[in-house]
Amino acid sequence: MDDAKINAIVEAVVKELLAARAQQQVIGKEAAPAPVPLIPPAPPSAPTPVSAAANQPNRPPASPATPSTNGMKLTIDLPDPTISEYRSKPGIQHPKDPDALEALMASTTARLGVGRAGPRYRTAPLLLFQADHAVTQDALMRDVDQKLLDEFGLFTVQTNISGGKQEYLLRPDLGRQLNEEAKRTISDKCVKGANLQICVGDGLSAAAIEANMRQILPVINQGAQAARLSLGTPFFIKYCRVGVLNDIGEILKPDVVVLLIGERPGLGRAESMSTYMAFHPKAGDTDADRDVVCNIFENGGTNPLEAGAVVVQLAQKMIQNQASGVKLKLATK
Repeated sequence: MDDAKINAIVEAVVKELLAARAQQQVIGKEAAPAPVPLIPPAPPSAPTPVSAAANQPNRPPASPATPSTNGMKLTIDLPDPTISEYRSKPGIQHPKDPDALEALMASTTARLGVGRAGPRYRTAPLLLFQADHAVTQDALMRDVDQKLLDEFGLFTVQTNISGGKQEYLLRPDLGRQLNEEAKRTISDKCVKGANLQICVGDGLSAAAIEANMRQILPVINQGAQAARLSLGTPFFIKYCRVGVLNDIGEILKPDVVVLLIGERPGLGRAESMSTYMAFHPKAGDTDADRDVVCNIFENGGTNPLEAGAVVVQLAQKMIQNQASGVKLKLATK
């Protein structure tokens, strides 16, 4: 935008302010008019949450503001950078081989072909990066919606994290251990010795649990009933890490523990969930003693309905072979 257009906008704004001030003085001469700022504040509006924008790639772009100033239409806004049309649009001006560039960009989710302005990002890819980063931060720092937990009748226990999210991120070891109150609560409220004990943990993405639990949990429950596997009492674990499987196994002694947990979010990808499973988990077990169904999400990952069926089949295989992890692979070789 050149200086002439900027000056035209400033001039139009000043004229409107002066007209408004004159009208106010006419209406109430006795009242002292409120001071008018040189630059008016932006009108209040409710911004669309970034996470909602990122999850609606097919939404039509918002109409940019185009005020008329002395007969000129000036665009003073940008389209939503998270819309698929703009997300996949090459940012390199005059590429030597446009078709090859588009094919390269379509072959990966990496940020290729964004272009640059001198040594820096251009505005559009920078805004997209910031929007996607906000999605990640939101999924990582907020809690799972309590209404969802109530919907499935899940009571909540907590690991040894007492300092909130910051401690959770800095001390993964404490997220692998249930606190003493949690151990007592689980022991009092849960069925012991079940074939299948289902637990839900927030992990590193609350959004992943909210996006997938309604689909996957009923499939696991129905599949277990069809396979004649007894189910334990499900519950939710706050500040959860995968290693908490060991404590659950020690307390409830089920055949298989199934932990649904939010995975570490990527830029703009916050809904990926994983299901970690272990046969007779106990103190000292490691990832070598566990199996996982990962990247569970709709539209690009493992569909949560399909993942639920895989979980039941894997649980049956664990019980049949009395093993999980590396031992299960060796037993079924």
